[in-house]
Amino acid sequence: MSIPVHLKKYAMLGVKALVSLFPQQFKNWLKKSPYLTSLYSRNLQRSGLFYGFPSRKKLEALYSKNMALQNQLIDSIQSQNNLVLNVLVVVPAKATGSLARTYRSIMALNNAQCRVTVFTQVEQIETCRTQLSEYVKNDQNLRFISGMEPKIEHDFLVVYAGNELHRSLATVLDVNRTENTDIIYFDTDAISQGKRHSPEFYPDWTPDLQYSTAYLRHVFWIAKGALLKQFSFSNDNEAIATFIANADARINLKISHVPLVMSHRFTTFDFSMEKYRLALQQALSAKANVLLSQNKRHLSLRWQHQEQPLVSLVIPTKNGLSLVKACIESILEKTSYPHYEILLVDNNSDEPQSIAYFDELAKHPQITLLKYPYEFNYSAINNFAVEHAKGSVVGLVNNDIEVISADWLTDMVGHVLRENIGCVGAKLLYSDGRIQHAGVVMGYGGGAGHAHKYFPQYHPGYMNRLSATGNFSAVTAACLLVSKSDYQAVGGLEETLKVAFNDVDFCLKVTRLGRRNLYCAEAELFHHESVSRGHEDTVEKRSRFESELAYLTEKWSQVIEHDPAYNPNLTLSRENFSIKDNVKEMR
Repeated sequence: MSIPVHLKKYAMLGVKALVSLFPQQFKNWLKKSPYLTSLYSRNLQRSGLFYGFPSRKKLEALYSKNMALQNQLIDSIQSQNNLVLNVLVVVPAKATGSLARTYRSIMALNNAQCRVTVFTQVEQIETCRTQLSEYVKNDQNLRFISGMEPKIEHDFLVVYAGNELHRSLATVLDVNRTENTDIIYFDTDAISQGKRHSPEFYPDWTPDLQYSTAYLRHVFWIAKGALLKQFSFSNDNEAIATFIANADARINLKISHVPLVMSHRFTTFDFSMEKYRLALQQALSAKANVLLSQNKRHLSLRWQHQEQPLVSLVIPTKNGLSLVKACIESILEKTSYPHYEILLVDNNSDEPQSIAYFDELAKHPQITLLKYPYEFNYSAINNFAVEHAKGSVVGLVNNDIEVISADWLTDMVGHVLRENIGCVGAKLLYSDGRIQHAGVVMGYGGGAGHAHKYFPQYHPGYMNRLSATGNFSAVTAACLLVSKSDYQAVGGLEETLKVAFNDVDFCLKVTRLGRRNLYCAEAELFHHESVSRGHEDTVEKRSRFESELAYLTEKWSQVIEHDPAYNPNLTLSRENFSIKDNVKEMR
């Protein structure tokens, strides 16, 4: 008889409450038990639970602690300069009522003499003057423009009406500017009834997340030189978001992120994702088809290329008849992309039925059967297979993968063929529809972990990072595409890492080629994780895992300390993008 999910939930909570009573030394001993660790992992996976976002009350408490630590850090930042700051206040349609409050926050900035230009539509210019009537006569550094592009003579801060600036923004900006910096942006939160809440903790510059969500659109500083590199200004929020999204591809701007909350949203922004889609489609022209997502919270980009390269899908296995059958049949029957081959690598299978089935598969014109008669080493097996790959694109695929979306390979290949993209990973689901993989975050568990693990399939995730395509430092090799040239350029998978973290290490090596790795949210597949290999439930397996973790943490300590695709204000103790409970260090 199966146990109802709600009873499993209470049982899990009861176990956690009981364990919390144990001394820390005893709890550390429990964590080192391979069997208990494996048992907890399996039970959590089967329970239907997921580490969702904390309650609103919990988030308020966490953010209160976070603000106190941020304020300490901000107050410690010193600048000797009294900055002359040019501020462009952009007033979109229907936002004139927010102008006065935004203007007052600009005038209250510490260590700054501000020259303000209000940029709005022609029909709103008199309304804006009225809103700031008490300042117009006395302030020689305030001007209004409309219906034209502002004349760019200086670096300036772009602020959308409806934002209130932190008093120390100018100081923080001054110490973070360099001669080579084109754009600087900050984290933001909301403020209502004098209370700050709902922080948005952004990653460092993440071009593909900007494409899909336009996350950078509230407050940012931009250098004069960046604007002279082919830029047409507009007072539409969507148009500026489009410029930033397309900047990386056009002119390779140097965009810097400061993970401190330097602005506060006090009004709801009238940002049209459809208008943004139209503007972005025009900017990208024939490069991509830009589609509005079903929930209308983000965009999906299908990149267009003239060529359809051969993709070599590498699938290692030992026995696993039912898994391999489900995997390969789903690829053959559901995949819309036509130009691929399958390299099935048999690693010492000894079940007659599996062997017979593999021999039968070898007769298929798109399938090649390879034999790897050595001990299991995931890295070595894939490196061996890639040497036999005929395709210019390599796909690493676990034998416990099943295709869901027919266009999975089309979408992933479209990204791999882009000049700046390295490894491309997919959205992988457990059989019950919860998230198994949606990008890898460095630092989880001291090493690396999966973003939004155990979240429901329908959940948008933090800042839409589950439902929208974006950049991560790494993706899982359970379903990973990369160009064969990049695979070979970094020496393939590290064979010292026989089982764990070889994909993370590989992805990070690819970034050294000047590529960025990408999570493709549109490519959905099932992944019955660890079905074929099992769990780390023996002393030997646990020892091997600890050794591979030590390799990763030593080699990639800098990325683990600060994952540029994450934010130092967010937790590393769970894979749910909650606010860090105890922010010990902040940049």
